Amino acid sequence: MSRPPDPSSVRIPGPWTHRDVSANGIRLHVAELGTGPLVLLLHGFPEFWWSWRYHLPALAATGMRAVAVDLRGYGDSDKPPRGYDLWTLSGDVAGLVRALGERQADLVGHDWGGILSWCTAALHPRVVRSVTVLAAAHPRAMGQALLRDPVQRSAAHYLVSVQAPWLPERSLTRDGAVLVERILRSGAGPQWCASSEFPAVARRYREAMLIPGAAHCALEYYRWVGRSQFRFDGRRLSHAVDRTVRVPVLQLHGADDPYVLERTARRSARWAGDGYRYEVLPGVGHFVPQEAPEHTTALLTEFLGTL
Repeated sequence: MSRPPDPSSVRIPGPWTHRDVSANGIRLHVAELGTGPLVLLLHGFPEFWWSWRYHLPALAATGMRAVAVDLRGYGDSDKPPRGYDLWTLSGDVAGLVRALGERQADLVGHDWGGILSWCTAALHPRVVRSVTVLAAAHPRAMGQALLRDPVQRSAAHYLVSVQAPWLPERSLTRDGAVLVERILRSGAGPQWCASSEFPAVARRYREAMLIPGAAHCALEYYRWVGRSQFRFDGRRLSHAVDRTVRVPVLQLHGADDPYVLERTARRSARWAGDGYRYEVLPGVGHFVPQEAPEHTTALLTEFLGTL
């Protein structure tokens, strides 16, 4: 049996600098490039900081300080046994902004990173200058869709399947984490899956999920969502984020996203205030930053340039 990858294996060389930052009581690994206003890039499942490899140089070239982080439990960041609730995870984001020496940041999040961007803007508004969300609905919009829209409920069936202990971890890491590649293929548009880069990209994410503890931590995000529906902390969070985000919001969504339906994402407008902009990307699935890096970079830099 081959040895599992070392967490440091995600420190992929490039024009960026890798370093560790202590925030909210844990150590977070970041890749950083450029100087200027802070843009904090938050990845989703089943990825790690590397999903922003195209955006780091592009943002730095426009005079931004671009920082992509391995979220709690992923990559080379700490993997504590607890803290995968949205209260703590939002605290990680807010603490990271301060630990990087900044008062505010432009948050850019995909999938889980998008949910954290919505939540951090509501729970820690002083550290957020703007929010860009890719392939993620506002938590309240998703909650309402799961209750009222049977098609969205069916699309999010994985929320139920991962609630069991240990078995989902085994499925996720079996056969070299081949399920990670299946998740990417199932969620993406056909153009990215057919591209020459896809096999190597999928291999990177499969290897990162095999890092000891990573699969368990990644699934704990979903388990907290499931458990919180029946607990006070979940109801309290739902109430806390049920407010208008008072900073400019850019929302980008793939027209062919099978996990978060486009009509569900569009419901998020109710929680966005002035300066809200919504863009649909034709032919793009769930993994927006990687399926359409040039298009998302252009929209993002245009949006940030207006702030």
